[in-house]
Amino acid sequence: MTTSRRDFLKTSAVLSGAVGAGLAAAPALAAPATRRAARPAPAPKPLRILILGGTGFIGPHQVRYAQERGHTVTLFNRGKTNPGLFPNLEKLQGDRAVGDYKALKGRDWDVVIDNPTTFPRWVREAGAALKGHAKQYVFISTISVYAANDTPDADETAAVATTDTPDSEDREKFPQLYGPWKALSEKEAEKAFPGRATVIRPGLIVGPGDLSDRFTYWPARLARGGEVLAPGNPTDPVQIIDARDLAEFTVRVCESGTTGVYNATGPQSLLTMGEMLGGVRAVMSTDAHLTWVPADFLEAQQVRPWVNMPVWVPPDADRRGFARRSIRRALDKGLTFRPLAVTAKDTLDFYNAEPEERKAKLRAGLEPAREKEVLAAWRAKNKQA
Repeated sequence: MTTSRRDFLKTSAVLSGAVGAGLAAAPALAAPATRRAARPAPAPKPLRILILGGTGFIGPHQVRYAQERGHTVTLFNRGKTNPGLFPNLEKLQGDRAVGDYKALKGRDWDVVIDNPTTFPRWVREAGAALKGHAKQYVFISTISVYAANDTPDADETAAVATTDTPDSEDREKFPQLYGPWKALSEKEAEKAFPGRATVIRPGLIVGPGDLSDRFTYWPARLARGGEVLAPGNPTDPVQIIDARDLAEFTVRVCESGTTGVYNATGPQSLLTMGEMLGGVRAVMSTDAHLTWVPADFLEAQQVRPWVNMPVWVPPDADRRGFARRSIRRALDKGLTFRPLAVTAKDTLDFYNAEPEERKAKLRAGLEPAREKEVLAAWRAKNKQA
């Protein structure tokens, strides 16, 4: 059952009392997800699933859920990222950067899930290697494929970005070409598996296991307490999806043989920045209090949305649709969400279990000293007014 917006938010308050006594140690990436009501029922038909990647952020969640549903999972990767995960799974080694797919030769699967790919060539070569050896190809893309973000609630029919250098793999151009590369990769999947490709376009993927800190910044920052710089307006919209919800949706479209293109972000209804921060704060014992600073002042202070203020993008004319992508098609195909409280609590548990040297410098958000500077400048401006 899809979690309603009301339930998504109110569960935060329910969990907050249990958290005050202390934070539990974070589960290992290969451990079962916390607070699931019951083990998923077996799938109607077991599948042979090949996951390209599988040991990064979203892959382990896919593996666990697929196994719980009774599927047989094989991983194909270089064997360098978290090689100790899932010791009982079949693992095939190859390097997509150099087109090494020899380990897949002569093997058949029901469905392939392609997680880590950005470059179109990688999908083109994987498609050639797997053509005739799989019934369905599921490509994990991104909502960054869209050419514009100026229309709230735009759906999957919106135009995607293009590039004049489709075969470039220059990683220095990654920020500019990430969206166009992903859009071209989608087309390669569809060419290799015409009528049998599934393209999933997630928004910001969050939850335990995420090392980007693009959402983790907020649970970590609120737990630290004190005055917290909150960006823009409390009513600014945001969209996120727990990696576990994305993983479960991915496995379910494999089970149903669902094809086509689907935006996959959340929650089901509009979520605001104020509601998100309030929901995160509710799962911890903290004296944190928010000071909202307008977008124009943050821009003048060179505080960048999304990077220095994770999750948030100011809803100006050009970006008002960035956090308002329609997910109706995915909801109709079974996309569901766990409560924000569960995501926030599990993310904070994961972060607290990380080594101290890892926690010393977050990969996103403002450094403490810089945050104090901006807040001081905001107070000074208000005092002069």
